[in-house]
Amino acid sequence: MPNHGGHDRPLNICLLSYRSNPHCGGQGVYLKNLSRALADIGHHVEVVSGPPDPMLDDDITVHRPACLDLYNPENLFRVPTLKELSDPVNVMEWAGVSTMGFPEPFTFGIRAQRFLRTRMGRYDIVHDNQSLSYGIWSIAKQIPTVATIHHPITVDRDIAVRSVRPFWKKLKHLRWFSFIGMQKRVSRTLRRIITVSECAREDIAKDFKISRDRFSVVPNGINTDLFYPLPEIPREPGRIIVTNSSDVPLKGLYYLLHAVTQVAAKRDIRLVVIGTPKKNGGITRLIRRLGIGDRITFTGRVSDEEFVRQYARAAMAVVASVYEGFGLPAGEAMACGVPVISTTGGALPEVVGDAGVLVPPKDSQALAGAITNMLDHPDKAAELGRLGYQRVQRHFTWRRAAEKTVDAYRKTIDDYR
Repeated sequence: MPNHGGHDRPLNICLLSYRSNPHCGGQGVYLKNLSRALADIGHHVEVVSGPPDPMLDDDITVHRPACLDLYNPENLFRVPTLKELSDPVNVMEWAGVSTMGFPEPFTFGIRAQRFLRTRMGRYDIVHDNQSLSYGIWSIAKQIPTVATIHHPITVDRDIAVRSVRPFWKKLKHLRWFSFIGMQKRVSRTLRRIITVSECAREDIAKDFKISRDRFSVVPNGINTDLFYPLPEIPREPGRIIVTNSSDVPLKGLYYLLHAVTQVAAKRDIRLVVIGTPKKNGGITRLIRRLGIGDRITFTGRVSDEEFVRQYARAAMAVVASVYEGFGLPAGEAMACGVPVISTTGGALPEVVGDAGVLVPPKDSQALAGAITNMLDHPDKAAELGRLGYQRVQRHFTWRRAAEKTVDAYRKTIDDYR
């Protein structure tokens, strides 16, 4: 039952997350680490999750409302059964996907509201992980509710639309991001919003037209049990790591590949990309056009242990994102003692601070110059690696993030009363 006592009482928390992949995408990583840290400091946590399996620890209860899971790569865009289509929410999900939309935030919110309808009394607070669905609006009328917005999705939309020339492709992106109108409307009704950086707060407040005093800024933690230095593995000169294989324009891999082409003309370098590119997608075609296929290695999906070994072998990590609401890839590299080159896109300077090299976003020339400089000054690179490690240990632990999140919960509960 909920605790209605003082501010030191443990809370019963319900975390909602519509897409919960713990291996890629910040939302799944956030759910996995925050739920663990909240439980570790004494609170009771239950999770209502969309696909895929969030792979949480056994002591955290996970509820999985039935859904169509139409983005499952093993059965992509399958045709639902007639029995499934007897549920109107499933019809809306299928219709949305069939018309090139992204209905998951909307339909997950309705399913979460259905699930919680008879369970509201079990929780002190509901915490929505950026679905911002009309279902969340309904939940918030009955129980203290807070939402995390990692960064304004309007940025993703605008960059995606600008990245293509044909008008029909622009319309396709606008259709995909059509859920943003709902998210803006719902977020304006919530008493408190958590976001992960000062930069994200400013941009969300402006784009979503929400007063800044309704935000609690809680920087993400870095999982230092998973990401840490392996001094017994020697760093390989000229080996550059990037943890984003995505064709999403927001992540800036396009600019990094152009920078690698410039540097590779004069230096012996290799770019290791953690992940798998889309078959014949934009990134694959660009690598062919630039003629740098022999310099690029895609690892495919790797285990956590192999991930850390890849960091240990790297001479540097590059985060080329056009925009980040926080910047987990930079923090994870720093936690492993890898010197970081990062753009100034979004909140990345708040994460990197003076413990890495910062360059403007969308600037291949600046990236190439920073990579060359790092290659030419290994002592400076090693010092940046040390500074980055120390910065993460000081500022970005999940325990600290959990404590600040609980402060936001208690403010929300007090406001609700």
